[in-house]
This record gives sequence, structure tokens and C-alpha cells, in this order.
Amino acid sequence: MSKNFKRIAIVTGATSGIGEATARKFVAAGFGVVGNGRNATKLATLEKELGRAFCGVAGNAADGAVLEQLFAAATKHFGKSADIVVANAGRGLGGSVKDADLVQFEEVLKTNVAGTLALLQKAAQKMLDGQQRTFPKSAADIVIVGSVVGRNISPFSAVYGATKFAVHALAEGLRREIGPKGVRVSLVEPGILISGFQAVAGYSDAMVNTFKEKFGPLVETTDVANAIHYIVTQPPHVHISDITIRPTRQDYP
Repeated sequence: MSKNFKRIAIVTGATSGIGEATARKFVAAGFGVVGNGRNATKLATLEKELGRAFCGVAGNAADGAVLEQLFAAATKHFGKSADIVVANAGRGLGGSVKDADLVQFEEVLKTNVAGTLALLQKAAQKMLDGQQRTFPKSAADIVIVGSVVGRNISPFSAVYGATKFAVHALAEGLRREIGPKGVRVSLVEPGILISGFQAVAGYSDAMVNTFKEKFGPLVETTDVANAIHYIVTQPPHVHISDITIRPTRQDYP
């Protein structure tokens, strides 16, 4: 157990993509990180590589028991409660409204919307009382990873975008609810970047190559991680509520 870390963060979806990049950025900045993902082997690898600064909790972030484990692990491993939660876990699904796979959409809806809501609710409940006592001497942050397709209708992933529209609504609702009580709620909306997301969403190689040719160089996961780090390192009285990050050449969505 160590209390020498600047802040303690919970990061879901930490085994790949934006989540892994954020966990690495936080550790490099002197934060302690509890990382969550379904890939227990990858979490063990990160624990070995990052050392005491990283603690993995395997499981589905939409599971209430796993959520409890995340917050308990922060206290047990680092000796103090988490004051940053990054709600990043989610999955994509290609397809228009007319053609989307409705069976897969049920799982996407559960992961992206119901799972995110459960995490936001738990984070707010865990953070609120303590932050009301210590604000503005300390900061508490809930950061939600959304998407540009949660603000602009996408021609190639409309139903996935619908889940992100819902997540954006949850983020704004929570901000209005607990921001006045000292807990910052921030939304990060990445544009097109290449990670494991495309394979899970069912995007073809041809579509991915089109993204690269039309919009490249594309945003990288580390660029999004840098933005998240920027948000949480502002003085406690400064709130960055929304950041959209696109490749320079991406005009839409």
C-alpha cells in the first residue's frame, strides 16, 4: 500500500485503445491507476510492466459487483479513494439504421449505455460526500469517452452513434447534478482514430483504408489520453466540460 501517488484513477476499458493509453499516461504522470477490462492476461501484463502504480480488476464494467471491486481495489491497493473515474469501456457496431444487426445492437446498448450509466452512478455516489467537504482544495473528476458520432449523425454507424447520443445526455445530466457540488464531469469526443474498435465494430479493411486516405494522419489513442490528462490536471475550480478531438482533415462527422 502506498499513499505517494498524486491522484488515484479508475479507468475502464484499460486493456486496449484509449483506455490503455490513458492508464499509461496517468502512471507516467505519477497517478495510481485501477484498470478494468475483460482480458485478465493483458491486465496482468500491465501490472508487471507498470508496477505498483497499476492494479488490474478483470471483468465486465457493466457488472455491479465488478464496479464495487474497482472502488474497493483503489482503497486497498493505494490507501485512498479514487478521485478520477474514466468511463471508457464500450464497443462499436457498424451499420445504418436500415441494415444494422439488431442482435448485436442489444449487446452494444447494454455495454455503451446501461454499463456507462451504472459506472457514472457508482462514481457519483462514491465521490460526492467527500468532495463536498474538500472542494475547492481538491479535485474530483468523472470523464466520459463519447464520440463525434454522438453529436453528428454518421452515415456508416448510425445505431452506434445513437448510443453515444445517449451517453452524451447522461454526461450533461450528471454534470448539472453534481458539478455544483464540486465534482467535475467532462465529455471527450474523439473523431476517427484507429484501434481495436474497428475490428469489433465490423468495419471492413476497405473502409479503414478510406479513413486513412481521406482524413489522415489520423488521431492516435495517445492524443486522446493527453486530452484526458489535461482535463483532470486543471485547478479544482476550472472545469473543462467538453473536448472534441478530430484529425485536422476530418470534415465530417
